[in-house]
Amino acid sequence: MSRVTEPQTTLIASAQRALRLLEAAARHPSGATAKQLARDTGLALGTTYHLLRTLVHDSYLERRAGLYCTGPAVSGLTRDRVESPAAGRSRLDGLLGRIAHQLSAAVHFARYKDGEVDLVAAAPAPGAPTADPRHFRAGAHAHAAGKTLLALMSAEERRRHLTRYPMVPFTPYTLREPAHLPLLPRHGPQRAAPITQYQEYTLGTAGAAVPIVLGSGLAAIAVSLPMTQAHRLPEIAARLRARVGDDLVTAAFGL
Repeated sequence: MSRVTEPQTTLIASAQRALRLLEAAARHPSGATAKQLARDTGLALGTTYHLLRTLVHDSYLERRAGLYCTGPAVSGLTRDRVESPAAGRSRLDGLLGRIAHQLSAAVHFARYKDGEVDLVAAAPAPGAPTADPRHFRAGAHAHAAGKTLLALMSAEERRRHLTRYPMVPFTPYTLREPAHLPLLPRHGPQRAAPITQYQEYTLGTAGAAVPIVLGSGLAAIAVSLPMTQAHRLPEIAARLRARVGDDLVTAAFGL
Protein backbone atom coordinates (compact mmCIF):
# COMPACT_ATOMS: atom_id res chain seq x y z
CA MET A 1 0.00 0.00 0.00
CA SER A 2 1.47 3.32 -1.01
CA ARG A 3 2.06 6.01 1.59
CA VAL A 4 -0.33 8.94 1.35
CA THR A 5 1.46 12.28 1.17
CA GLU A 6 0.08 14.83 3.60
CA PRO A 7 -1.37 17.86 1.92
CA GLN A 8 0.59 21.11 1.88
CA THR A 9 -2.05 22.72 4.08
CA THR A 10 -0.91 20.67 7.09
CA LEU A 11 2.41 22.55 7.25
CA ILE A 12 2.55 25.03 10.13
CA ALA A 13 3.34 28.38 8.59
CA SER A 14 4.37 30.06 11.85
CA ALA A 15 6.96 27.34 12.50
CA GLN A 16 8.34 27.79 9.01
CA ARG A 17 8.61 31.54 9.50
CA ALA A 18 10.36 31.10 12.87
CA LEU A 19 12.89 28.72 11.32
CA ARG A 20 13.54 31.17 8.50
CA LEU A 21 14.29 33.84 11.12
CA LEU A 22 16.68 31.50 12.93
CA GLU A 23 18.50 30.75 9.69
CA ALA A 24 18.72 34.46 8.87
CA ALA A 25 20.05 35.32 12.34
CA ALA A 26 22.70 32.59 12.04
CA ARG A 27 24.02 34.34 8.91
CA HIS A 28 24.81 37.42 11.04
CA PRO A 29 27.24 36.20 13.72
CA SER A 30 27.57 39.70 15.20
CA GLY A 31 23.80 40.24 15.26
CA ALA A 32 21.19 41.88 13.05
CA THR A 33 18.31 44.26 13.61
CA ALA A 34 14.69 43.19 13.32
CA LYS A 35 14.38 45.24 10.13
CA GLN A 36 17.39 43.48 8.60
CA LEU A 37 15.95 40.07 9.48
CA ALA A 38 12.58 41.05 8.06
CA ARG A 39 14.27 42.05 4.79
CA ASP A 40 16.31 38.85 4.72
CA THR A 41 13.27 36.63 5.21
CA GLY A 42 10.66 38.66 3.35
CA LEU A 43 8.44 38.73 6.44
CA ALA A 44 6.31 41.65 7.53
CA LEU A 45 7.99 43.69 10.26
CA GLY A 46 5.11 43.12 12.68
CA THR A 47 5.28 39.37 12.16
CA THR A 48 9.04 39.49 12.57
CA TYR A 49 8.81 41.28 15.92
CA HIS A 50 6.19 38.81 17.16
CA LEU A 51 8.31 35.78 16.26
CA LEU A 52 11.51 37.38 17.58
CA ARG A 53 9.92 37.90 21.00
CA THR A 54 8.99 34.22 21.13
CA LEU A 55 12.42 33.04 20.01
CA VAL A 56 14.16 35.29 22.54
CA HIS A 57 11.83 34.10 25.33
CA ASP A 58 12.79 30.48 24.60
CA SER A 59 16.54 31.32 24.28
CA TYR A 60 16.78 30.41 20.60
CA LEU A 61 17.80 34.02 19.99
CA GLU A 62 19.44 36.66 22.15
CA ARG A 63 18.74 40.39 21.93
CA ARG A 64 21.56 42.75 22.87
CA ALA A 65 21.58 46.47 22.17
CA GLY A 66 18.87 46.04 19.55
CA LEU A 67 20.61 43.23 17.67
CA TYR A 68 19.46 39.63 17.43
CA CYS A 69 21.79 36.63 17.25
CA THR A 70 21.49 32.91 17.93
CA GLY A 71 21.11 31.97 21.57
CA PRO A 72 22.22 29.15 23.85
CA ALA A 73 19.28 26.90 22.94
CA VAL A 74 20.60 26.70 19.36
CA SER A 75 24.14 25.98 20.56
CA GLY A 76 22.82 23.19 22.75
CA LEU A 77 21.07 21.54 19.83
CA THR A 78 24.24 21.33 17.76
CA ARG A 79 27.00 20.96 20.31
CA ASP A 80 25.64 18.17 22.50
CA ARG A 81 23.62 16.17 20.03
CA VAL A 82 25.38 16.47 16.71
CA GLU A 83 29.07 17.05 17.40
CA SER A 84 31.15 15.88 20.34
CA PRO A 85 33.65 18.28 21.99
CA ALA A 86 36.50 16.24 20.53
CA ALA A 87 35.03 16.52 17.04
CA GLY A 88 34.49 20.25 17.50
CA ARG A 89 38.09 20.72 18.60
CA SER A 90 39.32 18.70 15.65
CA ARG A 91 37.27 20.87 13.30
CA LEU A 92 38.67 24.07 14.84
CA ASP A 93 42.24 22.76 14.61
CA GLY A 94 41.65 21.88 10.96
CA LEU A 95 40.32 25.34 10.17
CA LEU A 96 43.25 27.07 11.86
CA GLY A 97 45.71 24.82 10.06
CA ARG A 98 44.18 25.68 6.69
CA ILE A 99 44.21 29.40 7.46
CA ALA A 100 47.85 29.23 8.58
CA HIS A 101 48.72 27.48 5.30
CA GLN A 102 46.73 29.96 3.19
CA LEU A 103 48.27 33.02 4.86
CA SER A 104 51.75 31.58 5.51
CA ALA A 105 51.49 32.88 9.07
CA ALA A 106 51.01 31.41 12.52
CA VAL A 107 47.37 31.54 13.64
CA HIS A 108 46.04 31.75 17.20
CA PHE A 109 42.49 31.46 18.46
CA ALA A 110 41.67 32.91 21.89
CA ARG A 111 38.48 33.30 23.92
CA TYR A 112 37.39 35.38 26.88
CA LYS A 113 35.60 32.89 29.08
CA ASP A 114 34.86 32.77 32.80
CA GLY A 115 36.80 35.99 33.27
CA GLU A 116 39.99 34.71 31.64
CA VAL A 117 41.78 35.23 28.33
CA ASP A 118 42.57 31.73 27.13
CA LEU A 119 44.56 30.46 24.18
CA VAL A 120 42.28 27.72 22.83
CA ALA A 121 44.20 26.59 19.77
CA ALA A 122 47.06 27.61 17.51
CA ALA A 123 48.63 26.54 14.23
CA PRO A 124 52.20 27.33 13.12
CA ALA A 125 53.48 28.06 9.63
CA PRO A 126 56.97 27.64 8.15
CA GLY A 127 59.14 30.35 9.68
CA ALA A 128 56.30 31.52 11.93
CA PRO A 129 56.04 29.57 15.21
CA THR A 130 53.11 29.93 17.58
CA ALA A 131 53.32 32.18 20.63
CA ASP A 132 54.65 31.01 23.99
CA PRO A 133 51.47 29.95 25.82
CA ARG A 134 52.94 30.11 29.32
CA HIS A 135 52.28 33.83 29.74
CA PHE A 136 49.29 34.16 27.42
CA ARG A 137 46.81 35.27 30.10
CA ALA A 138 49.22 37.62 31.82
CA GLY A 139 50.36 39.00 28.46
CA ALA A 140 46.93 39.79 27.03
CA HIS A 141 47.83 43.48 26.92
CA ALA A 142 50.83 42.63 24.73
CA HIS A 143 49.72 40.13 22.07
CA ALA A 144 47.22 40.95 19.33
CA ALA A 145 44.57 38.40 20.33
CA GLY A 146 44.59 39.57 23.93
CA LYS A 147 44.50 43.25 23.01
CA THR A 148 41.46 42.50 20.85
CA LEU A 149 39.66 40.71 23.67
CA LEU A 150 40.49 43.52 26.09
CA ALA A 151 39.15 45.97 23.53
CA LEU A 152 35.83 44.11 23.45
CA MET A 153 35.40 43.83 27.22
CA SER A 154 33.29 46.17 29.28
CA ALA A 155 35.18 48.72 31.34
CA GLU A 156 34.60 46.67 34.49
CA GLU A 157 35.73 43.41 32.86
CA ARG A 158 38.88 45.12 31.60
CA ARG A 159 39.57 46.67 35.02
CA ARG A 160 39.23 43.29 36.75
CA HIS A 161 41.53 41.62 34.24
CA LEU A 162 44.22 44.28 34.57
CA THR A 163 43.97 44.14 38.35
CA ARG A 164 44.81 40.42 38.23
CA TYR A 165 47.32 40.79 35.40
CA PRO A 166 49.02 44.22 35.51
CA MET A 167 50.51 45.61 32.31
CA VAL A 168 54.06 44.48 32.94
CA PRO A 169 56.57 44.95 30.11
CA PHE A 170 57.40 41.84 28.10
CA THR A 171 59.65 43.85 25.80
CA PRO A 172 60.66 47.53 25.60
CA TYR A 173 57.71 48.03 23.21
CA THR A 174 54.95 46.69 25.48
CA LEU A 175 52.13 49.10 26.29
CA ARG A 176 52.16 50.08 29.97
CA GLU A 177 49.05 52.24 30.46
CA PRO A 178 45.42 51.05 30.23
CA ALA A 179 44.48 54.31 28.50
CA HIS A 180 46.70 53.31 25.58
CA LEU A 181 44.82 50.06 24.91
CA PRO A 182 42.49 50.09 21.89
CA LEU A 183 38.70 49.84 22.25
CA LEU A 184 36.18 48.15 19.97
CA PRO A 185 32.38 48.35 19.79
CA ARG A 186 30.82 45.22 21.31
CA HIS A 187 28.39 44.98 18.37
CA GLY A 188 29.59 45.11 14.79
CA PRO A 189 33.32 45.05 15.68
CA GLN A 190 34.19 43.26 12.46
CA ARG A 191 33.94 46.61 10.70
CA ALA A 192 36.85 47.98 12.74
CA ALA A 193 40.46 47.78 11.59
CA PRO A 194 42.40 44.75 12.85
CA ILE A 195 44.34 45.34 16.07
CA THR A 196 48.10 44.99 15.69
CA GLN A 197 51.20 44.62 17.81
CA TYR A 198 54.83 45.00 16.85
CA GLN A 199 57.31 43.28 19.18
CA GLU A 200 55.11 43.93 22.22
CA TYR A 201 54.85 40.29 23.35
CA THR A 202 57.99 38.80 21.85
CA LEU A 203 60.94 40.57 20.27
CA GLY A 204 61.20 39.91 16.56
CA THR A 205 57.48 39.14 16.11
CA ALA A 206 54.52 41.16 14.82
CA GLY A 207 50.85 40.23 14.92
CA ALA A 208 47.30 41.28 14.09
CA ALA A 209 43.92 40.05 15.28
CA VAL A 210 40.26 40.40 14.41
CA PRO A 211 37.30 39.85 16.75
CA ILE A 212 34.72 37.09 16.63
CA VAL A 213 31.55 37.93 18.56
CA LEU A 214 28.48 35.75 18.95
CA GLY A 215 25.93 37.03 21.43
CA SER A 216 27.81 37.43 24.70
CA GLY A 217 30.68 35.23 23.50
CA LEU A 218 33.97 37.02 22.79
CA ALA A 219 36.84 35.53 20.81
CA ALA A 220 39.70 36.66 18.61
CA ILE A 221 41.71 35.09 15.82
CA ALA A 222 45.22 36.38 15.28
CA VAL A 223 48.14 35.96 12.92
CA SER A 224 51.80 36.41 13.78
CA LEU A 225 54.89 36.84 11.64
CA PRO A 226 58.58 37.46 12.13
CA MET A 227 59.45 41.15 11.98
CA THR A 228 61.37 40.51 8.77
CA GLN A 229 57.94 39.92 7.18
CA ALA A 230 56.09 42.69 9.00
CA HIS A 231 55.42 44.43 5.69
CA ARG A 232 52.98 41.58 4.93
CA LEU A 233 50.91 42.17 8.06
CA PRO A 234 48.30 44.68 6.72
CA GLU A 235 47.46 42.49 3.73
CA ILE A 236 47.34 39.29 5.80
CA ALA A 237 45.18 40.94 8.48
CA ALA A 238 42.71 42.06 5.80
CA ARG A 239 42.58 38.52 4.39
CA LEU A 240 42.08 37.12 7.87
CA ARG A 241 39.16 39.46 8.51
CA ALA A 242 37.57 38.40 5.22
CA ARG A 243 38.08 34.75 6.19
CA VAL A 244 35.98 34.99 9.37
CA GLY A 245 32.70 33.35 8.40
CA ASP A 246 30.03 31.05 9.74
CA ASP A 247 32.29 27.98 9.65
CA LEU A 248 34.85 29.60 11.93
CA VAL A 249 32.23 31.16 14.20
CA THR A 250 30.49 27.80 14.62
CA ALA A 251 33.76 26.03 15.37
CA ALA A 252 34.89 28.78 17.71
CA PHE A 253 31.81 28.76 19.92
CA GLY A 254 30.92 25.10 19.54
CA LEU A 255 33.59 23.88 21.96
